[in-house]
Amino acid sequence: MPKISIPTPLRPYTDNNTEVTVSGDTVSVALQDLVTQYPDLGAHLYSEGKLRNFVNVFLGDEDIRYLEGVETAVSEDDRLRIIPSIAGG
Repeated sequence: MPKISIPTPLRPYTDNNTEVTVSGDTVSVALQDLVTQYPDLGAHLYSEGKLRNFVNVFLGDEDIRYLEGVETAVSEDDRLRIIPSIAGG
C-alpha cells in the first residue's frame, strides 16, 4: 500500500504520525483515503473539493503537477510527500 509522509505542521491532524499507509491507485484516491482516516486534515488539504494551491504533493522526487496531477498513478510501494508552501513577509 502507498505511504504518505506527513509534514510537521500537519501532524497534529494525523495523531502525530509522520507517515500514513493509504490505499488507492491514484494520488487523488490515496489522498481521499488519508482524509477518510483523518477527517480534520481535509480542511488543510482541500478547498471546495480541490487540492489547495499551496499544498504540493510529490511522488518520489517528482511534483505531481508535472506528472498527471492528482490522477497520477501510484503503486503499492510508492511514497507520497505532502509539502505545504511556506510564505513569509
